[in-house]
Amino acid sequence: MVFRYFLITASLVPCAALAGELPEADQNQIVVYGRAMDEIGVATSGSEGVVGYADFENRPIGRVGELAENVPGLIATQHSGSGKANQYFLRGFNLDHGTDMAGYVDGAPINMRSHGHGQGYLDLNFLIPEMVERIDYTKGPYHAAEGDFSSAGAMRFTTKSKLDRPFAEVTGGSFGYWRGLAAGSATVGDGTLLGAVEGVTSNGPWVLDERQRKINGLLKYSQANWSLGLAGYTNSWVSTDQVPERAIASGQIPRNGYIDPNLGGSAGRIALTFNAKFSGTSVSAYAIGSRLQLTSNFTYFLDDPVNGDEFRQIDRRGVFGGSIRHEWRGDLLTWQIGADGRWDRIGKIGLYHTARGVITGTVRQDRVDEYSGGVFGQAEARLTPSLRLVAGLRGDTVGYDVRSDLPANSGSGSAAILSPKVALAWKVGSGLELYANYGQGYHSNDVRGAAISIDPGTGSPVEKVPVFARSHGAELGARIERSNFNFSAVGFWLDLDSELVFVGDAGTTEPNNASRRFGTELAAFWKPLPGVTLDGAASWTHARFRGVTAGQNFIPGATPFVLGGGITAQIASQITATARIRHFASAPLIEDGSQRSQGTTLVNLGAYRQIGAVRIGIDILNLLDARDPDISYWYASRLAGEPAGGIEDRHIHPVEPRQIRVTLRFGL
Repeated sequence: MVFRYFLITASLVPCAALAGELPEADQNQIVVYGRAMDEIGVATSGSEGVVGYADFENRPIGRVGELAENVPGLIATQHSGSGKANQYFLRGFNLDHGTDMAGYVDGAPINMRSHGHGQGYLDLNFLIPEMVERIDYTKGPYHAAEGDFSSAGAMRFTTKSKLDRPFAEVTGGSFGYWRGLAAGSATVGDGTLLGAVEGVTSNGPWVLDERQRKINGLLKYSQANWSLGLAGYTNSWVSTDQVPERAIASGQIPRNGYIDPNLGGSAGRIALTFNAKFSGTSVSAYAIGSRLQLTSNFTYFLDDPVNGDEFRQIDRRGVFGGSIRHEWRGDLLTWQIGADGRWDRIGKIGLYHTARGVITGTVRQDRVDEYSGGVFGQAEARLTPSLRLVAGLRGDTVGYDVRSDLPANSGSGSAAILSPKVALAWKVGSGLELYANYGQGYHSNDVRGAAISIDPGTGSPVEKVPVFARSHGAELGARIERSNFNFSAVGFWLDLDSELVFVGDAGTTEPNNASRRFGTELAAFWKPLPGVTLDGAASWTHARFRGVTAGQNFIPGATPFVLGGGITAQIASQITATARIRHFASAPLIEDGSQRSQGTTLVNLGAYRQIGAVRIGIDILNLLDARDPDISYWYASRLAGEPAGGIEDRHIHPVEPRQIRVTLRFGL
């Protein structure tokens, strides 16, 4: 049955037909590592950069969201099923499923505003890793082209336009993991048509089989100066969410066990994207359909001792928009102007009580129209041959119309915000550049909070929240580029007027106090010998709420230290091996810091051999079989038979145990 599933999947892309139209891959082609690209004289901060496919082609990943870990200092974890957006950690942020980290694919935004599960919901599960050509990333609110959700950083994925040759591959692994992928490209008319389709099925290492079923497809037609892409994705899964440690310690459940067997979800996405570049003008446009249904239970029987606290979140929407940029380049002055617009047509966004997976009541259901527009201008002046000044200004506006099932929570309105940016880049000498940056940015809040008057659960009056939460940040940095060695170091500071934090018993993000972060980041890329590549990144951050009594101002989930890196080496002809490590340190789980998470360290190993047109890969995930948590929370929950007020406890989702995956790829 499994093999029939993948045969059907593979047949959806006509790779065999494409194979005869493409030349054999050039064995002498130059492999470009994005992290080896020269950024001096181009970059405007020490923390921005580019990652190319060659940087992560030979890198074991357990899930798609780990592609984000190619951004130095960023960690992607999971506390639920494989179809749910990951948790992201960067610069002392627990970014939950997005919040202050912006994501784009081929110019289309990934973050979902006013989302049913959490503000800024950033789901990367629709990406096919082999189809990603490059990742451009920035950090901090210093870049005029970046708008909503980009205060901590932004990452822009660009998919490939062509392949050297068509291929088909199948991966089998521990815990019932199977993946099939077929992809190819060919000349069609004056352009190139690329097609790829992926299928995944997995049970996971959990007592309760995950029963993941995912199908992913991409079609992209490209000519010299424009491309049109169509991507489709569907996924379903059963979740083993975080569980209380007391249930594990008592022997009630094993470490990979569950409390509620009725959790899980389904997701889908279809996106049409257009990108073009004419002389100095770039344009993009997109139309996205997105849906999510998610059933969760974090507190079990705390609020409802009879039916339980299970709930369902639903989000169905269309997202439409685009952007335009134009650049004028001169010897001493470069100008860039741009504009973007977006409309979220949210047909259904709801929160419901459920019991054993069946809806028993509605907490809140809304229809929302949220629209935004942004314009920016930026000038880069060469004050001297070695000194550049960059100044920019961005303006954004958001309008909304909320139509709630409770009339008191309906309403419309708008808000606007201006964000100045400035940067200095000084090329001290050959291969060394220093940077100074300051900027303001923002994240938007869920506009239902801007229209709300009555708590739908209690009926009590509640205060409205502003549409925008401003950020202020600064950074000092240095970049060294010497032959096969790149190194960057930065020190940063970032203030937020309002922190978005995860609320365990609500299953969503809510605005909280203002916050301040400062810290430092180091990133290095080195090719000491032919065929050997080392890379690494480390980040330390001090994160606290502002305006709160000392000792009560810890930010839950703000990991202070992150470390990641690895080595890739060609150990014999056509044989490549890689070893990767990633660590994130213990973090406070509540505001007084008395409860903390356990640190997490994972080591992955991969080996790959090319035999003619066949590539064999073996990945060992969690090589040392660590039993660390992937995510931790502290809150009260109540299991059957426990006191009515519940018990405060650490709730964890463990990392997946050691597993092996074997991949066979056939070039066609």
